[in-house]
Amino acid sequence: MIKIKRLDDNLNIEGKRVLLRVDFNVPINDGAITEDSRIEKVLPTIKFLINKKAKIIIIAHLGRPKGKIVPELTLKPIAKKLSNYLNQDVVFLSESVGSLVIQNSKKIPNGKIILLENIRFHKEEELNSVSFAKELSKIGDIYINEAFPCSHRAHASVCEITKHINSFAGKQLLKEVNVIKLLTNNAKKPTTCIIGGSKISTKSGILVELIKKMQNIVIAGAMANIFIKHKGYNIGQSVFEKNQENLIENIIQESKKNNCNLLLPEDVIASKNHNSKGVLKSLDQINDNDLILDIGEKTLQNIINVIDESKTILWNGPVGYFEIDEFSAGSRKIANKISENTKAKSLVSIAGGGDTVAAINKFKCSNGFTYLSTAGGAFLELLEGKVLPGIKALEVNE
Repeated sequence: MIKIKRLDDNLNIEGKRVLLRVDFNVPINDGAITEDSRIEKVLPTIKFLINKKAKIIIIAHLGRPKGKIVPELTLKPIAKKLSNYLNQDVVFLSESVGSLVIQNSKKIPNGKIILLENIRFHKEEELNSVSFAKELSKIGDIYINEAFPCSHRAHASVCEITKHINSFAGKQLLKEVNVIKLLTNNAKKPTTCIIGGSKISTKSGILVELIKKMQNIVIAGAMANIFIKHKGYNIGQSVFEKNQENLIENIIQESKKNNCNLLLPEDVIASKNHNSKGVLKSLDQINDNDLILDIGEKTLQNIINVIDESKTILWNGPVGYFEIDEFSAGSRKIANKISENTKAKSLVSIAGGGDTVAAINKFKCSNGFTYLSTAGGAFLELLEGKVLPGIKALEVNE
């Protein structure tokens, strides 16, 4: 039997150096963190390690520096934010590996924390380099993966490192995996998936798999634009992914074959740009200069009706440009409706992806969801049935 190696509450880690891989890939604007649910998510694990009097060394990344030092992608602001959350100084090191880091890892007092600089400043991280992983492993005595959103990546601090140090799955990571297994194996029907985002090509595999399992698939957000265009309507200046006609046709045919209700926008909120007022338009009213920035009233009502009929909801991807209030109504009303039905015990609701969780937090609905996962790609790939490299790296044969 294959089992994931988990951290035992009774494990004596006092004075041990714990290398904790987390996901702190948060939005930062002019040095200020604008949304921090990924930091909040891992606080219980950090507090657990503090109480166990471990020496905590945190590995994380921010953005895609592609192996180069990019000053705007430093983790320094995160150290400050973490210090506030934990009421203790989190020491920030401007390096990620090497003798200085090893020396510091040994010197820190029990129950104290070091945050290492962005691990992706090293190109060896994304190459899953053996020598780099060995260097990383020298910084700790044990390793914990609490970075589920990165676990679909075969990177050195997620995969290769587990071969060189005693490694465990963190509690939050295990919770994520178990919630997704519940969704795929024991979901109460009718089940509905609301899926947004911009690229259809990155979600085609998961869509085809979900069509086989779900009763309703709602496609909204920028991803819906290509479906609107496929139907022969003008989408003006709206974002869409080119050369995906075969893929679209395949999704439409698969939904018919599997009796899955594919719900697409019937009207939209369009505008000339992000700063103008939104106008409600039916699909045949969209003109060459329009940008589709939210779903329309009829589409929203259709989605709300489907939510009311559902027992399980999976939501991945906002349905409009929610960051601007003018175009946030669709995402806000969906978040409120799912939250309301979940609280009334008529719905199991799971939302995945950083943008989705950011939208739910913005509308103050986070306490009305059964589970929120900050993972996007990893969440969808596990749902699709793929083996995630970061999870596989933690498996032990029994």
